[in-house]
Amino acid sequence: MMTGPQCHAARALVDLTREQLATLSGLDKDTITRFERQLAQPSPDQLDTLEQALESLGATFIHESDGGIGVRLKFGAAEARQVATMEDEGGMAADDKVL
Repeated sequence: MMTGPQCHAARALVDLTREQLATLSGLDKDTITRFERQLAQPSPDQLDTLEQALESLGATFIHESDGGIGVRLKFGAAEARQVATMEDEGGMAADDKVL
């Protein structure tokens, strides 16, 4: 079952606002906000709806039985090749400088 923080992270990964997720899922924006802030727990049907909406945009949920909860983007083989090609376009990559 998806958690509020996973929902928030998945929205960020697929670049979706709460309003957009509400429209896509048919759920109220306030329901999503309260869930992400861990102030309320939606019904199991609402959670399934949210999870399916986010998965339709490429989010993949990692559940506790898979070694710890999380979320990531799903890439198929074609998308992975495309990303690899784009990464090689600018020459050799340097270390990322994160401030």
